[in-house]
Amino acid sequence: MQSGAAAVPIPAFPHRSPHGGSTLRERSRPATPLELGSVPWLRALAPAERERAEAVIVVGDAEPGDLVCRVGRPPTYWFGVIEGLLKMSKDRADGSSMTYSGLPSGGWFGEGTAMKREPYRYDIQALRKSVVAGLPIDDFHWLLDHSIGFNRFVMNQLNERLAQFIAAREADRLNNPDARVARNLAQLFNPVLFPGVGQLLRITQQELAYLVGLSRQRVNEALRTLQARGVIVVEYGGVRVLDLDALRDPATMAGSAKG
Repeated sequence: MQSGAAAVPIPAFPHRSPHGGSTLRERSRPATPLELGSVPWLRALAPAERERAEAVIVVGDAEPGDLVCRVGRPPTYWFGVIEGLLKMSKDRADGSSMTYSGLPSGGWFGEGTAMKREPYRYDIQALRKSVVAGLPIDDFHWLLDHSIGFNRFVMNQLNERLAQFIAAREADRLNNPDARVARNLAQLFNPVLFPGVGQLLRITQQELAYLVGLSRQRVNEALRTLQARGVIVVEYGGVRVLDLDALRDPATMAGSAKG
């Protein structure tokens, strides 16, 4: 850790599994060198800054259904996905749920909440067994105060997320299930927000159905339509993107009137 910088206590890692058993905090541990190597923003830090960050990053092995973040709770970490798949959602008053985004490998999220230190306005839940990393929030703010490279990374995250939500609004106006599937896939293939994905997204049709809010059968139909248009290829255990620009363009699915 950088000399002159006071060590800060490591806050509790959330949260209890809905299936019982140990908490995610109780399953937390120091990150391995391989796991640290997959953290994209570490490469933007100066050597002393990186040494400090690597010393305090912890990881937890999340089981399906584990809540990493919960509505109304204050942030204690800035989180990222080393491996696996999470979803960002919020329960409505009528008991239904609205999913904002999937969070695949390589993605770090919640920087706006961490910057403002405000309670979460959404839940983050594991859809499958996942490895989740956390940077303590005080160290997050220390990097904001001291690291130009870290500030650039966070700024790029915020700008990309804004563009993502604008694109989501445009796709939602089409009221087209095929466009919803295309839009959600485009989000998951975002190379800035999710650099760990590459061209092949490891996801099941059921997991994609959870994120899109459609039946698995309807998602399967949309995937076949996208594949027929040369935008993606459905492979065993995942989806490979062939034309990311077309996947991002709502006009790609504008001609599809299936609901």
